[in-house]
Amino acid sequence: MLFAPAISYASEGEHHHEHDEKKIEKIQVTASRLGRIVTESATRTEVISGEEVQEKALMRPGNISMLVAETGGVRVQNTSPALGNANIRLQSLYGRYTQLLSDGLPLYGGQTASIGLLQIPPTDLANVEIIKGSASSLYGGSALGGVINLISRTPSDQFAGEVLLNATSRSGQDITSYFAGPINQVTSASLTTGIHNQEPQDLDDDGWLDMAEYQRATIRPRIYWESESGANLYLTFGAMKENRDGGTEEGATVPDGNPFIQSQDSLRLDSGLIFDQPIGEILNWNIRASAMRQEHDHLYGIVAENDVHESYLVESSVSGYNDKIAWLVGGAYQSDRFHTEDFPEFNYNYQVPGVFSQVDYEATDDISMSLSARSDWHSEYGTQFSPRISMLYKPENWVVRGSYGQGFFAPTPFIEDIEDVGLSRLAPLDNLEEEQATTASIDISYVYESIETSVTLFASDVDNVTELEVINSTETTFDKQVRLVNASGQSEIRGAELLLRYRWRDLKLTGSYLYTDATKQNQAGSGRQPLTLTPKHSAGAVIMWEEHGSHLVGFEAYYTGTQHLEGNPYRDKSDAYWHLGLLGQITVGSVSYFLNAENLLNIRQTKDDSLLLLQQNPSGRWTTDIWSRNDGFTVNAGIRVQFGH
Repeated sequence: MLFAPAISYASEGEHHHEHDEKKIEKIQVTASRLGRIVTESATRTEVISGEEVQEKALMRPGNISMLVAETGGVRVQNTSPALGNANIRLQSLYGRYTQLLSDGLPLYGGQTASIGLLQIPPTDLANVEIIKGSASSLYGGSALGGVINLISRTPSDQFAGEVLLNATSRSGQDITSYFAGPINQVTSASLTTGIHNQEPQDLDDDGWLDMAEYQRATIRPRIYWESESGANLYLTFGAMKENRDGGTEEGATVPDGNPFIQSQDSLRLDSGLIFDQPIGEILNWNIRASAMRQEHDHLYGIVAENDVHESYLVESSVSGYNDKIAWLVGGAYQSDRFHTEDFPEFNYNYQVPGVFSQVDYEATDDISMSLSARSDWHSEYGTQFSPRISMLYKPENWVVRGSYGQGFFAPTPFIEDIEDVGLSRLAPLDNLEEEQATTASIDISYVYESIETSVTLFASDVDNVTELEVINSTETTFDKQVRLVNASGQSEIRGAELLLRYRWRDLKLTGSYLYTDATKQNQAGSGRQPLTLTPKHSAGAVIMWEEHGSHLVGFEAYYTGTQHLEGNPYRDKSDAYWHLGLLGQITVGSVSYFLNAENLLNIRQTKDDSLLLLQQNPSGRWTTDIWSRNDGFTVNAGIRVQFGH
């Protein structure tokens, strides 16, 4: 089943605990293309359930960062201390390798900008699917590190909706709404809207804003149609407008005596469709298409940059199945474009036709495998072949999976450092090669009654990593001070994830631990050094007490170990820290009142060190990396009113 929106997920309001285990068994995942039952899919796909989505939406109604940040092996990395941008790192691979999808469509671009993560509200989500490791065989070069697929709620046969109002102790406000219902016997629709505001915050009174100011509005209508013959059509449209301002506050300066205001005005428009048509008894024809246009007006101190990102996808596939085999073949055409009149030497227009296939084979009741492969003909980087193989063995209460994949990533100017400071000091790209990765994992899970445990071992080797290099002063031409180069040697990542889930009546306990050994070759080529901003040890524990329709109380504790730092004049290694949170909700009829306290220990990086550098970095940046929190203790509270449930 390839049509994501038509899948029958448990809707909000159906999460009665006595049925949870049965519902989990029936969840179908679509990120692996062939829509297998999650427990029967050879491709490991982690699913964040609707229940967890609703809990996290109370903690951070404005965006999905909290939702994905607290999943094992997933790290939300702040990439801009000025604007607060962040991206998602899967098993310590760079965030630019993570493909963010909405119902299987790249509505946020072939390469999701770091700011995009902060502009997507969780209001209308039913589930979130995560594939870790190279998924280029399924989705092309943008999925080198994995896929996060945001699955939207589908309308039921009755009208339903909700409105959520939220306010924070840091002068932030959110208003979100979701309404859905049938239009006629074959058509239904939903509408999601959001208005978000954040006032500027300088928590250490140094003149540099620790929390950027922004005002954002979003709207997304969706239309679902299903014919009597079984054909499905899904249409979605989206618009987002945001103004975001950071850097120095009015009247303040950076160490050179000048103000440095950093701002970004964004306008994103997108649309997408999925059409699914059964052909006879065993065949299925699927069409997917999407278009995205994003306009940015940047200001970096006195440098203004205006640009346009565009992304397009057209894809068609045919699938079929019998008792033992499910298969799919298809073709796709992707286009990614960037245009700016301020620095036209960085304009690019990537055209990428490709073909792909997937075969799932059930050898016995306990053993199955999935093989997928894709060939892309990239207009800039030539022919790329991306295979992936996954195997599943599930005797009785055990589930054992293994996966191996290869993929590629087409470099653009927008690695994390350049996204934060713009193009003005970057030399034109020259002789870059595509980034390539090989990933592998083995995971073993055991389920006994209400206890679930799992251990995952993973490894990744990445070649030709694109990184920023300072140009030697004798080579500097005018104001170009940095350039992008392919790093010599491999980046090697090895790690293990441990997970424990336990449910007793209305209590739910989740514990996780992640060990990561991530290194790259040092510049001298004589040895290896740790990857920056990659903690070797991290762990988390969440306990939740919930009686559906009555109350919810939750406590969470997350530990982040020390991280290697570069370019920080105050320290070479970060401190370890704990993040503690407490959530409470009371529901009376259709109205829920919630109170959430985050960062109970008031952890804040600027308590120990300034974010400001002593002098401007050659790239143009005035700040160190953020390795900790920068918002301190925060409380948010609000009300959620539901209709038709």
